[in-house]
Amino acid sequence: MSLRVGALTVIGIDPGSRRTGWGVVRETGGCLVLLECGVVRAECGEKDFSARLANIYHELFDILSRHNPDEAAVEQVFTARNALSALKLGQARGVAVAACAARDLRVSDYAPALVKQSLVGTGRAEKEQVAFMVKRLLNIREGKMPLDASDALAVALCHLNMRRFARLTATI
Repeated sequence: MSLRVGALTVIGIDPGSRRTGWGVVRETGGCLVLLECGVVRAECGEKDFSARLANIYHELFDILSRHNPDEAAVEQVFTARNALSALKLGQARGVAVAACAARDLRVSDYAPALVKQSLVGTGRAEKEQVAFMVKRLLNIREGKMPLDASDALAVALCHLNMRRFARLTATI
């Protein structure tokens, strides 16, 4: 793990078994820049769940190789509709963490409510409110962004906020 002098590049990941959002943000001297974001889509018709997990792993590994982030932030699993959904979501999250670990990245976990609180001011914010704040913080003016990608960017921004807060409290 080599930190660039004066710059920190973070990938945020919002895991899902069908759509995994990701976003890469660089902070330099307090200025935030969106490098790239997107969604890893598992084939809806894919019957083999293990093939979907492999797809998530390989695509994230390629993204990590391309951007070479310094750190990773992954959203924790929240309560799912049923036990099977929670298990699948946990497995998707596991392969996302494994892809980061394979690149020797430090991975930080954040609860969805903390991510929302960090950006919007309330842990019960709607996805659209989070997307709005992500666009404002990253100065994105054009086009629509998939909610999975804006959620991933929110995780990265939350991580940067938490790092800043930790530095501030350490100096007090």
